[in-house]
Amino acid sequence: MDSTRVTEHPTSHERPQSGAGPTDPRGALLRTQEPSRTAPAPALPAQARMGDAAAEPGTATPCAKSGQAGQAPSEHAQPTLSEHSQPASAESDPHRPRPAPETIPAQPGGEGDRSGGTGGGLERRGGQGVPPGAPMPMRRDGDRLRFVGAATRRIARGIDLDEIVMGLCRATVPTFSDAILVYLREPLPVGDERPTGPMVLRLRRTDRIPEERDTEGGFMPVFQPEPVDLAVVTAEQCEVRPGGALAEVLRGVRPVFADAPAAHDALPELLGPDAELTVPTGQRAILAPLRGRRRVIGAAVFLRRPERMAFEQDDLLVAAQLATHSALGIDKAVLYGREAYIADELQRTMLPEALPRCTGVRLAHRYLPAAETARVGGDWYDAIPLPGSRVALVVGDVMGHSMTSAAIMGQLRTTAQTLAGLDLPPQEVLHHLDEQAQRLGTDRMATCLYAVYDPVTHRITIANAGHPPPVLLHLGGRAEVLRVPPGAPIGVGGVDFEAVELDAPAGGTLLLYTDGLVESRLRDVWTGIEQLREKLAATAQLTGPDHPPPLEALCDEVLDMLGPGDRDDDIALLAARFDGIAPSDVAYWFLEPEEMAPGRARRLARHALSRWGLEELTDSVELLISEVVTNAVRYATRPVTLRLLRTDVLRCEVTDDVPQLPRLRQARATDEGGRGLYLVNRLAKRWGATRLSAGKVVWFELNQT
Repeated sequence: MDSTRVTEHPTSHERPQSGAGPTDPRGALLRTQEPSRTAPAPALPAQARMGDAAAEPGTATPCAKSGQAGQAPSEHAQPTLSEHSQPASAESDPHRPRPAPETIPAQPGGEGDRSGGTGGGLERRGGQGVPPGAPMPMRRDGDRLRFVGAATRRIARGIDLDEIVMGLCRATVPTFSDAILVYLREPLPVGDERPTGPMVLRLRRTDRIPEERDTEGGFMPVFQPEPVDLAVVTAEQCEVRPGGALAEVLRGVRPVFADAPAAHDALPELLGPDAELTVPTGQRAILAPLRGRRRVIGAAVFLRRPERMAFEQDDLLVAAQLATHSALGIDKAVLYGREAYIADELQRTMLPEALPRCTGVRLAHRYLPAAETARVGGDWYDAIPLPGSRVALVVGDVMGHSMTSAAIMGQLRTTAQTLAGLDLPPQEVLHHLDEQAQRLGTDRMATCLYAVYDPVTHRITIANAGHPPPVLLHLGGRAEVLRVPPGAPIGVGGVDFEAVELDAPAGGTLLLYTDGLVESRLRDVWTGIEQLREKLAATAQLTGPDHPPPLEALCDEVLDMLGPGDRDDDIALLAARFDGIAPSDVAYWFLEPEEMAPGRARRLARHALSRWGLEELTDSVELLISEVVTNAVRYATRPVTLRLLRTDVLRCEVTDDVPQLPRLRQARATDEGGRGLYLVNRLAKRWGATRLSAGKVVWFELNQT
């Protein structure tokens, strides 16, 4: 061909990425400058398809315009591979190689470079044979820059440890190497903490070209008759000996070739005694230390097959860049994982692990964080047993969903539990929570709803501090949004809270929730409350008017109303099913504080047990009631109350106006008293004493059988 004649070429010199189908996004055309044919630059290997017609000299390449296989191209012809063309042999090849990674540039090696000037399929630079399907070498340093840029972007996309290591493997195999081994320190150091004990490296991940492409036995020498799996000849774990060859290479940080004196003994120490079967001869393996911000955290080994072109000096710079970006990404992933673990543990400790079993009420709960990447928030729920078989139901929401919000939530929840133990009215509890929020800071605001359910009277008392109103699902299937005073959020200060007392019918279900369930960018809070009410009514229709829906299934159905874009905030959900205690299972008396009170209490308890068919408990109940009532009337100035409750257990409660709580002590042999609570502790299943706003209540429980 006359050198003065100009052949028309596209200005972009578009070439399809080898190894990808026409519909594969990884086969997108990449624009590279036409490589010089007189002075080829140092090269990196590039992947091509097995059986590619361009890899076989003398084979015609199909043209998109002519459509005739075997027709020789003219000297004025366009490039043989256009934007929508594909080698015909690629479709018939049953063993298609893995496509090159996305966004990693295809390595140049056009038809002019592959078929012209080197007969017999020899590589132009070294004269080494390139088998069909093997990647062609890069011709320019610009190809290395594009490859490093694309590879580091892929590594940087990873968030956790596995994604970063996988990104390193997928970016380098097969574009840069035929296989890679990634070893990481175990355990990985976090931040500035100093590791203790010897350095141990464990094989984290391996990647290699699939077996069907390995026609010469993988990375073993050519004389090896049988292929050996890479995982078999590499050690899973190695301990770095202080002062050893591997420790010196890791301390040097710079990547080295396998045939370098420093790596001669380091690779067998890392890969195991069979390393000579794994590492090819010559400069076809690179050992690259992985150094994070503070210290070495691992090592990566890049391998090429024996028949492939060896690594060059510039490839050490590429390996150093890949190792540096991967190590820094792993460092950040470990720090992120530690922060996520701390946040998750903080949230778990702030929320109750399990709700208590309370008399006359069944409970179910759910909590959903705002996002999986930040499992913290300010929402909380709680159920607190109160004296007299009552239970306090609490749900609150601290503004925000950060670790600060979770910490404030924990303080407010602890304060609410302490105030509930004092048996204060709901409005007083919110008043003290408001004061506590102001002590924590001027911008510490939260909403809260505090309710007290009494299973004996079937009544519930509710006080609200700027929280969405609860929804009551009746037994017949009617869902009702309870009208409670809205109040102001706690933390505002100077606000009086108001409590209302409502009916809590047996079989009804009270649903307490935070605003994340009903409010989002797609709907306002009142629209969400109405949708929640309709969802509860529709769910109740599935079980009929006489049977309420199961609590756990009801909670799941409620959460199903959330759409894909409705998770702007974390969600706390507390469902309470009111079973109550029937009036026939309650016995209640007033006893005057006099000497005859213990005897009268024994007679009343005996008659009640006889009516309930629990005569076998008569002796134990009379003894324990006599001891508790005697202690009450000794110091009381007002009538003492005695109440027996029959549920799954027999519960006895004695209330007086003395605030001092009884204390269990070991009486001496010469003491005349002090053995009453000792008997209660030995004979009762459970017992306790709780201080009230005006006195105390002492209770004990006995099994009915």
